[in-house]
Amino acid sequence: MAEYHVPVLLRESVDGLDIKPDGDYLDLTFGGGGHSREILRRLGAGRLMGFDQDEDVLPNIPEDERFVFVNHNFRYLQNFVRYYGWGQVDGILADLGVSSHEFDEAERGFSFRFDAELDMRMNRRSVLKASDVLNDYPEEQLLSIFRNYGEVENAGRLVAALLKARQEKAIVSSDDLYRAILPCVPKMKEKKYLAKVYQALRIEVNGELDALKEMLVQTAKVLKPGGRLVVITYHSLEDRIVKNFFKTGNVEGKEEKDLLYGRVNNAFELVNRKIIVPSEEEIASNPRARSAKLRIARKVEE
Repeated sequence: MAEYHVPVLLRESVDGLDIKPDGDYLDLTFGGGGHSREILRRLGAGRLMGFDQDEDVLPNIPEDERFVFVNHNFRYLQNFVRYYGWGQVDGILADLGVSSHEFDEAERGFSFRFDAELDMRMNRRSVLKASDVLNDYPEEQLLSIFRNYGEVENAGRLVAALLKARQEKAIVSSDDLYRAILPCVPKMKEKKYLAKVYQALRIEVNGELDALKEMLVQTAKVLKPGGRLVVITYHSLEDRIVKNFFKTGNVEGKEEKDLLYGRVNNAFELVNRKIIVPSEEEIASNPRARSAKLRIARKVEE
């Protein structure tokens, strides 16, 4: 059986948490549990809360009394920390990548490698599927999605092809989608183009960027002074949001200064000014790590 998910930048990200043996930590993207198991290995009497909205991860939950699992989106992290009676925590880790399991299970519809239903829901209890977006969204909304979430260069032409195709037949499967947009796909760049199209749809279906923004804002309230926030990103859209938040304390990247001293109001300070990326050895053994960027910030002492 293939491994559910190979954790990216495992040592570097867990090192970034600066773990205290008796501390409390959050793993906001549990997945295959690789990062969580390493955190638990370094903990003594401390505790770890793991979040994941995908029910497929349930068999990966470790039998460890120090571990609490939350089967919900990390955008609700503050509610659940409060629900379980935890106070502020010592560290938060978020690996924003889609799990290998979701990419490799044809029925999930995340990959153009398989002819399967265009689903793409990370939380299968939610209603909206990628096929709903393609068949029901109006032209302007589709244009916005492919331009902003996929950064597709010929988004206008792409949307025109989709509108034409769906008038004749509903776009339900990845094969339907491929046939509909084939005239728009650049020669010799097919995989890169399809990856952008699928990324845009996935982000829309799962509300990924809004969830990320909501999560980041909550971390400033949930972390103790001196606590660490460790985030691994995989594409420019999410990385820009994280970079803005770490630099300015808000997701828009606007520097807000106090009137008295002119200092930037930011609850965080950077731990690594230079982005940490996977080694050549890690990329060779796990090609899906190649676009990963690791950023680490520390909540300022009050």
